[in-house]
Amino acid sequence: MTVNLLPQDDAADQGSEPVDLHGRTILQVLPALGTGGAERGCVDVAAAIEAAGGKALVASAGGAMLRDLARTGADHITLPLGGKNPLTIWRNIRRLEAVIRERGVDLVHARSRAPAWSAQAACRRAGIPFVTTVHAPYNQHSAAKRLYNSIMVRGDRVIAISDFIARHIVETYGADPARIRTIPRGVDLRQFAIEAVSAQRIITLARAWRAPDDRPIVLMPGRLSRWKGQAVVIDALARLGRRDLHCLIVGSDQGRTGYRKELIDRIAAKGLNGVVQLVDHCDDMPAAYMLSDVVVHASTDPEGFGRVVVEAMALGRPVIATDIGAPPELVVEGETGWLVPPADPDALAAAIDQALSLTPEARSRMAEQAIATVAGQYTKEAMTAATLRVYQELLGAPAPSGG
Repeated sequence: MTVNLLPQDDAADQGSEPVDLHGRTILQVLPALGTGGAERGCVDVAAAIEAAGGKALVASAGGAMLRDLARTGADHITLPLGGKNPLTIWRNIRRLEAVIRERGVDLVHARSRAPAWSAQAACRRAGIPFVTTVHAPYNQHSAAKRLYNSIMVRGDRVIAISDFIARHIVETYGADPARIRTIPRGVDLRQFAIEAVSAQRIITLARAWRAPDDRPIVLMPGRLSRWKGQAVVIDALARLGRRDLHCLIVGSDQGRTGYRKELIDRIAAKGLNGVVQLVDHCDDMPAAYMLSDVVVHASTDPEGFGRVVVEAMALGRPVIATDIGAPPELVVEGETGWLVPPADPDALAAAIDQALSLTPEARSRMAEQAIATVAGQYTKEAMTAATLRVYQELLGAPAPSGG
């Protein structure tokens, strides 16, 4: 099935005029403000709404990004929107309807399934537009799960974070292509830029991790989860058989202590103690990328986007990614990185060897191409501007003064 989507270049051309949201109030809803891509996108869009003269509201249970949200000027409303119990969802309809009416909300944007069920009903009662963002190809192993997921394609506009997601929701849920807008995630180039990362930050991180300074660094970022492919990376390095490198697997286990122990045991069983190192959550990922010589994305299930891939490219790092989901849209084989089949240690080993064998000239060319690709297509500014244009499609002209 073919999905007719607006090309990114055309979208950028149409968005040259700034969006005016004066007099408009936009409410974004999600379960909590954690540290993921959906949450970061919510905060970035809230800042853009405020900059465009609108009023940004966010309803969630709160979380680590509350301080970041406060800096944007947006207001946070604490609501238990993550609950999947039908009674909780029903109660949240009334809670959100009250917020919509009391705060004069003009449009609601849902970024997760449970809040979306409540938000859609509240929007219909209040007679205002409803927007969703689909961040992932949700698990659909049962009819009930498929129905639960389907709320995300019922928006008046449905934002897909990649062409892969856009195709998926049309083919799987029968979403109307005319209502879909593909808006990739964006990187903040004030943070993810070579010149923005000082040598001291890189040194500090290397010392904290006791990373060797006489061996190339293979970096694999991402929370410790089986489908992220940490075991595949360990197996690939065992098959590569090189001990003149150091691999940093960086990410929180988020309570999955059993899986962490499995990885530690696997490293030992493969004879890779001293070669592969598990590191917990990192608060300075730009410095982590700059410390590396190659960045590996090894997910065995399709990713909705692939934030790690774009962040690494923004910093000029060679990237190896699995050839499923959205990463094939991001990586140009041999120009900005390499694509390998999922769960294929042999192919991954060969790609790591190829990346570490780049000449300085080839590495420089790859870095330039990767940086240019991100700057041209995957910036925070492009993402927020495109999202505000979706709001404008539904809202039309700015509200009258005082309206």
